[in-house]
Amino acid sequence: MKKILGIIILSLLVSNITFANKNKRTWDYPLLEYSGWVIKGSENHYKFQSNLREDKDVLKEFKNNKNTGIISYLLFEDDKIVIDVSDIPKKVSSGDTIIDGLLPSHSMGKSLVSYVTGHAICEGYIDNVNVKLDDWPLIKSTLYDNSVLLDLLNMKGGDQKWVGERRNIGSDNRIKGSKKEENVNVIGLIKVMNKYLKGTEKSKLIYNYSALTTNVIMNYVKHKTGADWDKLLHKVFNEHVGVKNSVQFQKSRKYLKYEDFVSGRYSFYADRYDYLRIAKTMMDDWHNDTCAGKYLKTIYDNRVQKKDNTKHATDVGLYTKSYGGQIHFDIFGIDKTRKIIGMSGFAGQQILIDLDNKRIIVVSSLYRNYNWKKIVYSVIKN
Repeated sequence: MKKILGIIILSLLVSNITFANKNKRTWDYPLLEYSGWVIKGSENHYKFQSNLREDKDVLKEFKNNKNTGIISYLLFEDDKIVIDVSDIPKKVSSGDTIIDGLLPSHSMGKSLVSYVTGHAICEGYIDNVNVKLDDWPLIKSTLYDNSVLLDLLNMKGGDQKWVGERRNIGSDNRIKGSKKEENVNVIGLIKVMNKYLKGTEKSKLIYNYSALTTNVIMNYVKHKTGADWDKLLHKVFNEHVGVKNSVQFQKSRKYLKYEDFVSGRYSFYADRYDYLRIAKTMMDDWHNDTCAGKYLKTIYDNRVQKKDNTKHATDVGLYTKSYGGQIHFDIFGIDKTRKIIGMSGFAGQQILIDLDNKRIIVVSSLYRNYNWKKIVYSVIKN
């Protein structure tokens, strides 16, 4: 039985890779088709120093990147960029232009939503991670009403009957309740709550990786900041991080023109070096024990066990034991005392922050077919 199951899983993985190679669709929420909250770059952005070296394993992945999908690789250590390789296309086959080198985060944006949430707490908009979401009319009489923020940050929303990986439908963003299940990232939170979740109740609070859970968090922060939402984003990315170029979170595609509450989603865009600037700032926050750093430590200390211990050595999100605050922790095969932040996005987007050794890897790709274990995992492990 195990052998048959293994063959089925392998077939699905192979078919997914074949599909990705053929279509090369990494921009599932195209930048050009959605408006968003744009945060301008800072004149006081962090200026990286470099001490570059060649890495034969990384170069091998780029030499064959029509098959591997990798388009950017950065390794930061000893306070310098030491590996810097890129091959970013101006267009992909779906016809969606990359503007000014902006690259999609996909689900790495979930971790960035958490980081913004930490700053919202630091700025006093939210009391702490243990507050209950009992002051937001949009989620009244839904399963999310009265949820504890920390539970949502840990993907324990009690929403597994409706959305998320526990439903085993191959997607974390499709919501149950219609003949053609809709993508919660593009229909807007008002429709999700009013059409699908009104009158629903929480199920058991267990880990259930879900796009909707993150969007509830993001929009709760937006609700609590009110007119200061743009101000908060500016403070985080322009003032605190100091990005060089504009970055942005996207809005939901529909239901924007006539609704009082314009919902956002975790889809985030930045250029390759600004992703590294964000990661470095998070690392510095941790070591300098800033308010944001204390938030990161709090979510680390309150992380939860994932659904199971299935190991797929192709992605930090699939090769970690625990999850906390929208971040993947505790990588298989690495000493459990090592503190490593893992961010993972569709099609192979990766950020790993080795907090103990002050080392960061940032990878962007068109599809997840590069040798992750060789150029990411082994580098972080050593």
